[in-house]
Amino acid sequence: MMINRFTLLAATAMALLPATTIAQAKELVLYCTVGEEWCRAQSEAFTRDTGINVLMTRKSSGETYAQIKAEEGQPRGDVWWGGTGDPHLQAAQEGLTEEYRSPLLAELQPWAVSQAETSGYRTVGIYAGALGFGYNSTMVTENAPACWKDLLDARYKDDIQVANPNSSGTSYTMLATLVQLMGEDEAFAYLKELHANINQYTKSGSAPIRAAATGESAIGIVFMHDAVTQTVEGAPIVTVAPCEGTGYEVGSMSLIKGGPNPEEAKIWYDWALSAKAQEVGATAKSFQVPSNMKAATPPQAPKLSEIKLIDYDFAKYGSSEVRNALLARWDAEIGALPK
Repeated sequence: MMINRFTLLAATAMALLPATTIAQAKELVLYCTVGEEWCRAQSEAFTRDTGINVLMTRKSSGETYAQIKAEEGQPRGDVWWGGTGDPHLQAAQEGLTEEYRSPLLAELQPWAVSQAETSGYRTVGIYAGALGFGYNSTMVTENAPACWKDLLDARYKDDIQVANPNSSGTSYTMLATLVQLMGEDEAFAYLKELHANINQYTKSGSAPIRAAATGESAIGIVFMHDAVTQTVEGAPIVTVAPCEGTGYEVGSMSLIKGGPNPEEAKIWYDWALSAKAQEVGATAKSFQVPSNMKAATPPQAPKLSEIKLIDYDFAKYGSSEVRNALLARWDAEIGALPK
């Protein structure tokens, strides 16, 4: 019988623990910031492979960063898994997460390793996905939007949803993308004009495309793989990569500094970087591009090579100074606007 690599890694790590530790500490507190279904599937797969029980909480990226910041010095979580890389980088800069160099780094895509290097190995890339939007083809039947500028069309008044960038990593990626595409002042001018067409700023980054799938809105601004998920599930959603270019996320993973179960956290970290663990996402209808080069990329995943991607500056837009300043300006100039 063959033993796969991540099971061997987990078994080796557990064998190095004192017997009393193994008997007393076989749980992991996971802060998960991908979709609920994927969070559950990943947690269950880890428990099957290692015997370690997972206590999982699912929140958006911004909410999870805020929770970890609030718990600084008395952390309750062990691992922050998933979500856009910018808040992970901010947490790393602020010393909220631990340095760790997994033996599986050599198996990862260059963009995943770059994320680790940028953070001083306090976070690492686990998947990638491009930003875009999706529209309901039963509601938008002609002159379909193909570019960011098209979303300003008056016919979409109160018919677009996007998340609040304070709670949503998806929406912060949009904010940082527009700033890099247009310049900061021009980006905020665009967002003010777009505001007339927004019917709701949601808490979750994927909620806007679910609203478009049900006909609550015509358009949802999201990561493209989230739009693809709705199409796969039978909704009349068409996925768009904006013609001007777009940003992308490096979904990340971090060990929370001083977490209650540090050894179990490292076992999760190594396991989650393995090819087999990264293939769990597709079974939960999550179609990101995995970071392990040996992992199969779901055929439904948007092909990054075919999308006009900007040279997204993760170090700059994941820094505390820049991220906090952009969010404060969004609150003052966009979030404060009447609806």
